[in-house]
Amino acid sequence: MIGKFADVSSKAELGNDVRVANFSTVHENVTIGDGTIIHPNVTIYPGTTIGAGCEIFPGAVIGVSPQDLKFDGEHTTVEIGNNTRIRECVTIHRGTKDRWKTTVGSNCLLMTYVHVAHDCQIGDDVILASYVGLSGHVIIENNAILEGKVAAQQFVRIGEFAFIGGASLVRKDVPPYIKAAREPLGFAGVNAIGLRRRGFDDEKIKEIEDIYRLIYVQNTNVSKGIEAVKDSIAESTIRTQILKFIENSDKGTIKGLI
Repeated sequence: MIGKFADVSSKAELGNDVRVANFSTVHENVTIGDGTIIHPNVTIYPGTTIGAGCEIFPGAVIGVSPQDLKFDGEHTTVEIGNNTRIRECVTIHRGTKDRWKTTVGSNCLLMTYVHVAHDCQIGDDVILASYVGLSGHVIIENNAILEGKVAAQQFVRIGEFAFIGGASLVRKDVPPYIKAAREPLGFAGVNAIGLRRRGFDDEKIKEIEDIYRLIYVQNTNVSKGIEAVKDSIAESTIRTQILKFIENSDKGTIKGLI
């Protein structure tokens, strides 16, 4: 259903049962999946693909050109997965020639006034609380949660199941499965509550805790901690994932809390 006062381009592709409320604008070269709801006063720019079952609330702006002085009008996109909720006044900018697209996964929740800059890559089941600001090229892996007013610097990476406390400044990569807080941002323990809610059993959580105890608590620096993990923790998928994340970090990872 399209509202009488909605402005929907004839060159937009809308799936079945899409609702576009009055005073929203859907430009050409936009694709919206089945059952998605667009509330009033939403603007969706060309190059945007939105999946099925999404809900986009008033004031959101999606697919507008990036705030990057190097941007030269190249054809780039925004891609949003299924069943994602985008609350009031969220802004999502399309990519640049660096990655050519900005992506938000499925089953995500972006709360009021979140900003997702160009070339960000957000996984599935991610929660960004109100006033989170992501600079360009930020990667957030599946199931991560950022509390309100978190600000992430360009090119940082936040691992899956990570939890970042409110009003934190993210200048370094945040490894998976941990909590991070304070200023400067540092390791604040394993995200055990979040992991249990996502179905991790006690054995896996203990393994994660043992790994990070060696990396962040029992050694003077991360490099020594990694060597200790290799020497004393049996190989596993989780061990490999954590060590690979840290060793492949371009910006370096956060430190332990002082």
